[in-house]
Formats: sequence, structure tokens, C-alpha cells
Amino acid sequence: MACRITGLVLDCRDPDRLAEFWCAVLGYEVIGHEPDGLELGPPGARLGDGPPTLVLARTEDPRPAKLPLHIDVNPAGSDQETELARLLALGARRADIGQDGSESWEVLQDPEGNEFCLLRKDIGAS
Repeated sequence: MACRITGLVLDCRDPDRLAEFWCAVLGYEVIGHEPDGLELGPPGARLGDGPPTLVLARTEDPRPAKLPLHIDVNPAGSDQETELARLLALGARRADIGQDGSESWEVLQDPEGNEFCLLRKDIGAS
């Protein structure tokens, strides 16, 4: 037997606001409500079923420093430039972490400042 990742937990001040953002980014929906946060996953998913869920855990003191773990997303059915425009329209912001411009990815922040990367590859393309 081996373990597998079933969920990623992201501390945040406003789980409802981030749920709206991350559901739109990933095509997820809210699949669980807890007093201290929300669980997001693919439509109809349950914890442990399919890809990892994203748990938005409410805290009044989210860690303001660089996280040792971040989320990477790939465009699905579009190119990086089109997806970048969509993410920025959803409320993402560009983040400068010392890139030199030669990277194939875009570093962004969600509405609470959590960094994530938009990679170049369209996962829907063969």
C-alpha cells in the first residue's frame, strides 16, 4: 500500500472569496462546507476520489511569507496567453519573485496573495 495526495490545504482569511476564484480557475465546485472553511473539487467529487481537492481553511493569521509549496496550473483547451488573460480577469495578479523573463511560466497571486504558476503546456493538446 502507498499513500496518495487527496487534498491541498490553503489557509486564508476569506474562504468564500477564494472559493469563487479557485472554482473558476480549476472548474471545481464547493463539495464540502465546514465551520472553518470550504472544500473544492471537481463536480460530483468526494474526498479521496480523483484529483486532489483544495481545502480553503479560514484563519485570521495566514502566513504572509513565501509558502514552501505552491500550486501550478496548466491551460486546458487554450494557450498560455489566453489563460493568463482569463486568470487576470478573475482577480489574479502578476507576482515578481525575481524572474528574469526567460521563464516559460507566469508567476501569479490569487486574491489573497498566495503565489501560483501558470505553465505553458495546454494539457488538452496531444
